[in-house]
Amino acid sequence: MKACALTDTGRVRTANQDYVYASVEPVGSLPNLFVVADGMGGHQAGDYASRYIVENLVSYLQYTENSQIVPLLREGILKVNTMLYQESKEKPELSGMGTTLVAAVADENTLYVANVGDSRLYLVRDRIRQVTKDHSYVEELVSLGRLERGSKDYKDKKNIITRAVGTEDKLLVDFFEVGLEPGDFILMCSDGLSNMLEDVEMEEIVGSDLELEEKAEKLITVANDNGGKDNIAVVLVDPQIGREVSL
Repeated sequence: MKACALTDTGRVRTANQDYVYASVEPVGSLPNLFVVADGMGGHQAGDYASRYIVENLVSYLQYTENSQIVPLLREGILKVNTMLYQESKEKPELSGMGTTLVAAVADENTLYVANVGDSRLYLVRDRIRQVTKDHSYVEELVSLGRLERGSKDYKDKKNIITRAVGTEDKLLVDFFEVGLEPGDFILMCSDGLSNMLEDVEMEEIVGSDLELEEKAEKLITVANDNGGKDNIAVVLVDPQIGREVSL
């Protein structure tokens, strides 16, 4: 298994509120762990929220022995949500902060995914497919048949999220389970990437013959070339299913 995690401030923002983590080595009882978080709530608060959530989630998972992946992820995310919410109540300068979170664990041929907000996880096989579902105002309207995905109104309001870590004392986390096959790639990103590239662009780059880190770097480069209107976070994973890897 190989993985690469990169972030970039982009061409418009002055601070980077995205935070990434990737470990192909065990994290506590988990065989590996990949995380993307996109903070909100002002420069200091957004940066603080994303870093706090990822670092404390990793720390929590390192010292917990539950071997069931989904219950363990849920337990850890709910724990750090409460911790971050308390921080926002105790420190006025952090009031209103929160963060998206998408986390993934690959266990043999199965990928387990946790999601809150509009950061995304894609599976790239013969084509790209979004696994997570955005917790956003526009996606709720789309599901109700009241808005067309890709319309002007959709694009104007797509950054309004309806669920985030740390904004309330209670949190609902979505989970997904995906079977992995030989040749699959996993792409996790903040909306700073998905808003700047079409799915077909991401599919072409991830499916190219470039090395894994070169693919991640190119995704960020193209996002910046297309405007770079937000911070950009990319975690790219090659599970190497059914492949013998020389040491």
